[in-house]
Amino acid sequence: MYHKGEYIVYGTKGPCKVDEITYLDMSGCDEERQYYVLIPLDTKTSTIYSPVDNQKVFTREVISREQAENLMAETCDLDEKKIPNEKLREEEYKNVLRSCDPKEYIRLMKTLVARKEKRMAEGKKFTSVDERYLSEISQKICLELGLVLGKTADEVNEELQERIIGSFRI
Repeated sequence: MYHKGEYIVYGTKGPCKVDEITYLDMSGCDEERQYYVLIPLDTKTSTIYSPVDNQKVFTREVISREQAENLMAETCDLDEKKIPNEKLREEEYKNVLRSCDPKEYIRLMKTLVARKEKRMAEGKKFTSVDERYLSEISQKICLELGLVLGKTADEVNEELQERIIGSFRI
């Protein structure tokens, strides 16, 4: 069980703050069931109510500062995600999002940045599907890393982009 004030990753919603743990007095809610009241970090205007015993949505604690520093340091060494079937590309992206795995997020981010660089070098546009997933995956990992490293998501994104692009030129 998580505690009030703790930060967790709530499925594909990404990092959230546990604002409260309470019983809900709302129609359609079991009054005997405890709920987390979660505030997503990407928007302070929405609230998620999730049963404490929810088995449908994957949740985990945010990574530690040490794990975040190690992940940032190994960005250049991470392999790009191999996607053997172009027709299943978007499904692979969705699988990574559902995994909630920070290392897989960075691997996919690296894959998408490489794909973007390659397409631009060939005079082609970056596809809207690739752009959407790059934006979503970047936002989620950068929010989490920024939270534990004491940086903004934009600062983390800039640093990750530099590391990723730098790794292509080695």
